[in-house]
Amino acid sequence: MPVYARADVYFERGEGCHLFDEHGRRYLDFVSGAAVTAFGHAHPAITQALSDQARRLWTASNLYKSRSLERLAERLADVSFADTVFLQNSGAEAWELGVKVIRKHFSTAGQPQRYRIISFEGCFHGRMLAGIAAAKTDRMAKGFGPMTPGFDRVGWNSLEEVRAAIGPETAAIMIEPVQGEGGMRPASPEFLRGIRGICDEFGLLLYFDEIQCGLGRTGRLFDCEWAGVSPDLMCIGKALGNGFPIGACLATAGAARGMTPGSHGSTFGGNPLATAVANAVLDLLLAPGFITEVEKTGRCLQARLAGLVERHPGVFTERRGKGLMGALKCVQPNSVVVDALRADGLLAIAGGENVVRLLPPLIVTGRQIDEAVATIDSVARKLSQGESGNRIGSRQAFAKSL
Repeated sequence: MPVYARADVYFERGEGCHLFDEHGRRYLDFVSGAAVTAFGHAHPAITQALSDQARRLWTASNLYKSRSLERLAERLADVSFADTVFLQNSGAEAWELGVKVIRKHFSTAGQPQRYRIISFEGCFHGRMLAGIAAAKTDRMAKGFGPMTPGFDRVGWNSLEEVRAAIGPETAAIMIEPVQGEGGMRPASPEFLRGIRGICDEFGLLLYFDEIQCGLGRTGRLFDCEWAGVSPDLMCIGKALGNGFPIGACLATAGAARGMTPGSHGSTFGGNPLATAVANAVLDLLLAPGFITEVEKTGRCLQARLAGLVERHPGVFTERRGKGLMGALKCVQPNSVVVDALRADGLLAIAGGENVVRLLPPLIVTGRQIDEAVATIDSVARKLSQGESGNRIGSRQAFAKSL
């Protein structure tokens, strides 16, 4: 189906932080599958785990127990706030399960009227019907009505609007601690702590979506650790499988008290292939000192992006993001900048509010950040020259000038 405006490039293989197209040209990958390949492409330990498992068993159904699944769930619970974990095929499925858990929680408590969830302007919770209803953006929702009921969207970083939206039907508050698609906007620690307090005050569940910002990307295993806040539920995905499809919904025992046999299920969720890969990812992610190094690298990236804004104020107006979730707010359409960077061998991705997102693998080196910044510098100079000389009248004209 023609639902993607795909770039005109075919990638045939990857190695670490690089991708190679069908002609053998090398690209520095600062997209990482949209924050997916945390350990780069073709990582030997992850590849070995998948290969070994593929020779033994692919699937046997969730009708039976699985050592690999149980080990993964136990490890995720051990390093988080959670008491219980359900494994899905994607972050979007894990997010949707969180919505079910919230509704089931209050129904079991004898309050089925409490089903509404507060979401935030600029949010992105996937492209299933409930996800687009939570976001309420025309770009995603147009033509898919009527919208799934039960979501009340409020302003970003506004505790006043959160309080004003709470009513007798409110069940939970749901937030990405760092909005990715929404323009790389971190919630302030004070805001997250304030939301936790409001949930406690009104008896609401707090639901964090860390599909993009979790699993080390901002320099902590989970981004909410920066604010010292624990949710009642959390969904993760993307980096958990380093490219192999898997997601997880984490919850406290209290939040998940309504989930009993038959209340949820999945044909492929937590299959042996996915859990073998995810366990290998956790081996790397939880290795002593690894996330500390990611934090240092993230600070380096953010500092270098700030320098780009200072040097090219006519091209970039703002640095955004946190850790290895970097972004530059653009003067020209972000699609122009993304295309220009790709033409010069750097892969980046567009985001909301006209930003270009930079999401390198967590294993990115300082030298590779230097290489990326040099490429952005070069493209910014070309853009500036095109503006001053009035030589760039369109995206196509700029592409021809490279």
